[in-house]
Amino acid sequence: MERWQNRVAVVTGASSGIGAELARHLVSSGVIVVALARRLERLEQLRRELPEEQQTLLHIRQCDVTDIEAVNATFDGIIQELGGIDILVNNAGKLSGGQLLTLPLDTIQQVLQTNVMGVVTCTQRAFASMRERQVTGHVVLINSIVGHYIFNPLPGSQQELNMYPATKHAVTALTELFRQEMRDFKTQVKVTSISPGLVDTELVPQAYKSLPMLKAEDVANAIMYVLATPEHVQVHELTIKPMGEPF
Repeated sequence: MERWQNRVAVVTGASSGIGAELARHLVSSGVIVVALARRLERLEQLRRELPEEQQTLLHIRQCDVTDIEAVNATFDGIIQELGGIDILVNNAGKLSGGQLLTLPLDTIQQVLQTNVMGVVTCTQRAFASMRERQVTGHVVLINSIVGHYIFNPLPGSQQELNMYPATKHAVTALTELFRQEMRDFKTQVKVTSISPGLVDTELVPQAYKSLPMLKAEDVANAIMYVLATPEHVQVHELTIKPMGEPF
């Protein structure tokens, strides 16, 4: 991680779970982190919990990735204040339990806008910064095992994932599309999809809480691993499962 010291990483959805844990890992490695989330008070708490010498490395911004104007204003501010973006981790995600056939359409639309269009919007802005400065950058997309296949619901229960697997399948496609475009634009920007199984975060439906789960720290460690690979190595897809997962 030495080459990333004093460079700028933007982490979306950083107020809890994987995003918060990753922010801690990055600042402890000397990376300047801009943590984005809707819940500003949670970001403030995250900064207070850091060792005093690391707190100056964590910048916090309130930002809803579904709001294009907010995203543009946020990235404009980051570029103006810090000079550019070197790492982007698209971690913000939404899962609303229920059935696709009966959920309100505005709920479904919110999941789609967060998990797909939020990724596209933030990646466009980060990539423009990397390309303009001709830096070796890295874009990470937090995917899911349901971005590759859809498992059946637990016995006696209905399928609750509704739009979520469709959005994560889109992330799988976006990863390859981004890779091809970054290559064809003649840049040195990497893209990586991280696909965890169940992770013990706020997103997991209660019915699945009794199953084997990863910790947020496990996924953060995986992201740190792919960021630390040599410049000629691109981890395209990394799948992580907890031991004993039934899917």
